[in-house]
Amino acid sequence: MPDLAEKLQTAGMSRPIRLAARGIVLHDTRLLLVNAYGNRTDLWCAPGGGAEAHASLPENLAREIHEETGLTVTVGAPCLVNEFHDPDHDYHQVEVFFRCTLISGTLDPAWQDPEQIVKHRRWVSRAEMGTMTVRPKSLAAVAWRDADAPTYDPLERILP
Repeated sequence: MPDLAEKLQTAGMSRPIRLAARGIVLHDTRLLLVNAYGNRTDLWCAPGGGAEAHASLPENLAREIHEETGLTVTVGAPCLVNEFHDPDHDYHQVEVFFRCTLISGTLDPAWQDPEQIVKHRRWVSRAEMGTMTVRPKSLAAVAWRDADAPTYDPLERILP
C-alpha cells in the first residue's frame, strides 16, 4: 500500500497541505497585523500559524498570537476559511480565522518572536489597510463585518 508521500507525489505534491489558525483581533477599531513573510516587509497578515498535533485550533492560535506579539487573547468563533497556494514552491495552506478578544498586553517594539518569523507587528485602521499589501485580500471585509456565518475564500495565489 502506498504511503502518504507516494500518494502526494501521485497527486502532484511532495508535501501535505498545511493547516493554520489565524486571529482577527480588533482593539479600539484597529486590527492587529503582523509581517511574517521573511524578506517581504511589505506583506501583512493576521497573526497565527501552523497547527500542532494534539492541540485544538483555538489553543494553537492563542499560543501563536502570544509568541508573535506578546499579547494574550481569548479565541472566539471561526469567521473565515481561506486557502492559498504557491504552486512554484509546492506550497498549499488552509487557514481558519477566528475572532479574538484582547485580554492583556501591549505591543512592545522590543518583543521577539521566538521562532524569528514575525519581525513587525502593528494595529491598523481599515483606511490604513487600503494602502497596504494584506493577505488574504478579504481580511478587511471580514474583520469589520458583523455577520456570524463564516466566509470561504476560494483558492488564491499568495503573490501574483
